[in-house]
Amino acid sequence: MKKLLLALLFIFSLTFSFSQIKGNVTDSKNEPLPFVNVFIEDTYKGTTTNDNGYYELNVTEKKSYDLVFQYLGFKTLKRTIKVDKFPFELNITLEEESVSLEEVVINSEENPADIIMRKVIAQRKANLEKIKSYKADFYSRGLMKIKDAPEKILGQEVEIDGLDSTRSGIVYLSETISKLQFLKPDRLKEKIVASKISGDSNGFSFNNAQDVDFNLYNNTISLGNEIISPIANNAFGYYRYKLDGVFYDDRGNLINKIKVMPKRANDPVFSGYVYIVEDQWTLYALELDITGIQARIPVANIITIKQNFSYSETNTIWALISQSIDFEYGLFGFKGDGRFTAVYSNYEFNVPLTKDDFGAELVAFEKEANKKDSLFWKKIRPVPLTKEEAVDYVKKDSIQLRKESKPYLDSVDMARNEFKLGDILGYTYQNSHKDYHFGYDIPITETAFNTVQGWNANANLFYRKNYDEFKRYFSANANFNYGFSDDRLRASANLTYKFNDISRAFITLSGGVETQQFNNSEPISRIDNTVASLGFNENYLKIYERQFLQASYSEELFNGFRFYSSLSYERRNALFNTTDQTFSPDSNKPYTSNNPLNETAFGIAPFQNHNILKFNASARINFGQKYLSYPDSKFNISNDKYPTLVIGYEEGFGSTNDNYNFRQIKARIYQSLNVANKGRFAYNVRAGKFFDADNIAFMDFQHFNGNQINFSRRGNYTNVFNNLGYYDASTNDSYLEMHAEHDFNGFILGKIPLLNKLNFNLVVGAHNLATPDNKPYQEFTIGLDNIGFGKWRFLRFDYIRSYQNGYQGDAFVFGLKFF
Repeated sequence: MKKLLLALLFIFSLTFSFSQIKGNVTDSKNEPLPFVNVFIEDTYKGTTTNDNGYYELNVTEKKSYDLVFQYLGFKTLKRTIKVDKFPFELNITLEEESVSLEEVVINSEENPADIIMRKVIAQRKANLEKIKSYKADFYSRGLMKIKDAPEKILGQEVEIDGLDSTRSGIVYLSETISKLQFLKPDRLKEKIVASKISGDSNGFSFNNAQDVDFNLYNNTISLGNEIISPIANNAFGYYRYKLDGVFYDDRGNLINKIKVMPKRANDPVFSGYVYIVEDQWTLYALELDITGIQARIPVANIITIKQNFSYSETNTIWALISQSIDFEYGLFGFKGDGRFTAVYSNYEFNVPLTKDDFGAELVAFEKEANKKDSLFWKKIRPVPLTKEEAVDYVKKDSIQLRKESKPYLDSVDMARNEFKLGDILGYTYQNSHKDYHFGYDIPITETAFNTVQGWNANANLFYRKNYDEFKRYFSANANFNYGFSDDRLRASANLTYKFNDISRAFITLSGGVETQQFNNSEPISRIDNTVASLGFNENYLKIYERQFLQASYSEELFNGFRFYSSLSYERRNALFNTTDQTFSPDSNKPYTSNNPLNETAFGIAPFQNHNILKFNASARINFGQKYLSYPDSKFNISNDKYPTLVIGYEEGFGSTNDNYNFRQIKARIYQSLNVANKGRFAYNVRAGKFFDADNIAFMDFQHFNGNQINFSRRGNYTNVFNNLGYYDASTNDSYLEMHAEHDFNGFILGKIPLLNKLNFNLVVGAHNLATPDNKPYQEFTIGLDNIGFGKWRFLRFDYIRSYQNGYQGDAFVFGLKFF
């Protein structure tokens, strides 16, 4: 406690040591005003007040300054001051703005707000073109709080640093100082000068300019969903407008306060206010809300975006100078709120930047960016900390020092490593100081049934050692699977080493004995097969035994190009049914054989037992991939505008059965992208060709994901034929597989009265498969997604109609997914 008090005194002493122009901004009732813009007139140098109404404006020269205090709902105040000493204190009281309709002359039957908004929309593109490029300074602060966190979830205790006795407190506090470069239409590069996370001296904040780059002059902005701007070209199809009043700013500009209201409750749109400059038809400010349902962010209750713009006569540009994103959330008993504050300053507009100044790197960190001390932050931070935030930094940093000490880590490990009766199905021993752990688990949820093994259960052993704060690691895992019907214990193990966190190079050695589906992408899960078999006498799972030794390697060789390879020696053995156990005996519906080529071929193997060597090499190319560069780390960001291409080569050789040797080349291209405000479109296309493969083993065929149980847990259906048998179209020749699906995301159903209240999404799809062995197969689907209530919308329902040389059949698929 003594150290904490001393640290707090140090923080408050910094306030007096480094403040330049500082003070409090209040209203006429002496209540503090948060998020007030404070800037030097006709410049983009400024700050905002914190939640307590306190501001600090760092200037270096002792001279006269014309300061502007701007806050929505209050009259803009200018104050000329002569700074003759530092710190210079200036407290301000703002008066409420008088917003009235008395000066509005309505000489038309049309809604005056509609007239204004039509002019703004007509001017939208011209305003967007005004800023062709810029350089700027950027500051961001992220704050997340929890209110009344549950003590347990599903019987497990919830431990979160920073909570007080009421289970409330700050759980995330972070700051970023950056240098920005922008080139229209959407190139933004960020160099982070300083980064700070409360309680993590080695961490790097995830809040950056890329994530809060919301330009309402664009037709849509990305916020979970594509949200339609109130000044988009098609905004009148989604919004109603009302002129709430007008007022004049400090320059004599008439500002129109326009209320924007959704036409339909669940459309991806905002509600709130936009402030429009008369004659210039530009944004002066905005205060907009959107619900989590509208944004398709289930955890969020409400999200509020505020933006303030400042005018420069030098550049004749209204530029964004401050932005706040407030949110409330709730899920699994957790409730809380937060705010991400952003301040833009020191703009240089239309500077000579070209495409050559921008590359795939979006964000980079200066060396030692996360090692800046409190003196640096006090001097450069444009928005002062609140007392609560200052205390959180001190408390969390103190906790971090204590938690990183060996005595503390040893004491925590001693408590956690004590074996308890509840650990009988899973136990982990950890050494936090040396950063390794090992243990075992017997997952009850992985206990399953199939007609070859009967009931079978897994047990796992694991070990992991981390290096360089998780950037490198070594892991060892072993799996034991026992089948109670075939009375067979099978075991496999793997050793994995991760070399770094930039190219993410991995090498893995694995081997053992395991059962595997003939289609190694495992189209039917263990639990789904258990329910289908025992409940409905439908044993679709077909497996064989694989004894193997394998080496694998993967690495990103350069940005967007990742290489995968593996070499294995395999012994493949055929397996047969050993049980006919079922919960619903039906003599007219017996189990099928384990032979995927013939369901009545009991005791007949689908292939000859054999040994073979297999080599695989593939490359995944993410076109247009961007990335964030952290010290010793790289985080890739896919680009929706471009597809991903996968090319591969596979060869089986050295088989004890010469007929089983083969070669295959294959390729896949896929993409998922937003189509403006009309939903999301996804496609997936595969093609391949076998060589010298006339009589190869069936597991080496190209298999296509079918679905015969009318149930799915896939997020989307661009990798499955939902009315095709699991092995009906398998081939050892050439093939072409195509899937396309469009989720209208409320674009259609959201416009239909009554139906729009359900907030369902219409989804349509088309699927095609062509092989030389069969007539082309097609499926067409139509379904409803986002089914559920409140935040719990994890259901989907689809109707499928399939064709193959004419109409083949219909099916319904019930989907279950979790966010």
